[in-house]
Amino acid sequence: MTSPHRPVPHPGPAAGPGVGPAFDAVPALDGELRFDSAALDAASTDFGRLVHELPAAVLRAGSAEDVATMVRHCRERGLKVAPRGQGHSTNGQAQVPSGLVIDLGSLDSVEFRDDTAIVQAGALWSSVVRASLPRGLTPPAFTDYLELSVGGTLAAGGLGGQIGHHGTQADNVLELQVVTGEGEIATCSPTVRPDLFRAALGGLGQCAIITRATLSLIPAPRSVRLYTLTFRSVTELTARQAELIGEGRFDYLVGQALPAPDGWTYMMEAASYDGTADARLTDDLGAASVEAQDVPYFDFVNRLAATVDALTAMGEWARPHPWYDSLLPASTVDTVVTDTLARLEPEAVGASAVILLYPVLTAKCRTPLPVMPDEEIAYLFSLLKTASPGADSADEMVVANRRQYDTTVEAGGCWYPIGSVPLTKDDWVRHFGRFWDEFEASRHRYDPDGVLTPGQRIF
Repeated sequence: MTSPHRPVPHPGPAAGPGVGPAFDAVPALDGELRFDSAALDAASTDFGRLVHELPAAVLRAGSAEDVATMVRHCRERGLKVAPRGQGHSTNGQAQVPSGLVIDLGSLDSVEFRDDTAIVQAGALWSSVVRASLPRGLTPPAFTDYLELSVGGTLAAGGLGGQIGHHGTQADNVLELQVVTGEGEIATCSPTVRPDLFRAALGGLGQCAIITRATLSLIPAPRSVRLYTLTFRSVTELTARQAELIGEGRFDYLVGQALPAPDGWTYMMEAASYDGTADARLTDDLGAASVEAQDVPYFDFVNRLAATVDALTAMGEWARPHPWYDSLLPASTVDTVVTDTLARLEPEAVGASAVILLYPVLTAKCRTPLPVMPDEEIAYLFSLLKTASPGADSADEMVVANRRQYDTTVEAGGCWYPIGSVPLTKDDWVRHFGRFWDEFEASRHRYDPDGVLTPGQRIF
């Protein structure tokens, strides 16, 4: 009898407890196929804790060949497949009811060749930078949280504070290894199968599963001088951010809206790499306050880790997270943010909610995905909500997200599609805009039977 928690050594074993007929003749694998309740339960939820879809099986992949084998197997049997990295999605994007979840976390090798890193999709960004720093190198762009998988953030695009100089994380990929919806292992790049490359980076797993990425690296700074500035209004913050990202004064630039006794205050973090204290970097910005500190480079890029530890200890990290992320054009950002915050009660979005507001130089974002507003400068505006006690319910937050989405679209903005918003097919067509026809063609070409990543609910 086959154990429900087993490696699959050869095709054709008799089905054991929990092993349905769809998985009773699986070819040999380097990893293991799991049917036990612990594995299935873990794959049936995510960071958002809003959607719970139980898969039929979980593949703990041992190689890209495992991924390809199981995609072919599921395609032949009419089953859906969803890749999963760290499960940090918020609306069931990596879940698949009665299908196969492919856990890529065990594909985590990091190798180096000259000034590039060859990284499997399950590797964490924290592991990549820890391995690259002894070589004096670093990836150019990070998201705020490093405990995310390389494949996961590249499938979304990957936004962060270095975007004014280096674009998205997807912009710093030289080559991908992917598994298509036909179960083919393919290599793609800007010059080799470029349509597949464009559809995979930021493509939300709709055409292919990323299994390996070749990343560009740059010389790593030794230290960072981090400035924290506060401003009294949205317009002051966005004006200063637009000025700074345009001239490239800082290597890193982000911002937040914070509750204050009389409404809201606005904070900007600006970092200069390997810099020395120089008041001229900030004395012309008109900030209400300025603080500065020097920190080692790794501590800087990993500084959210302490916050996550604190939120975990408080129980906040385990609550539902109906997040909303958008990209607004500079021409409408002040109006949308001002109106949104005027209606928003801070306690309604949760005790640990974070509201992000920072600029994006769209010319630096060279891949067609993620979709950007059609202006020189855009702004990431994110409402990172937590359904804490006393806050709105998770369902109410999702409804509010849909209203915010409609406001974003009316203002010429785009959704950054990692959060919790119910969208229709027409919404998705509008979202992808002029890239939709190419994206849809790539879907039909590389996943003709619609096997991959149904939790995105695009097709």
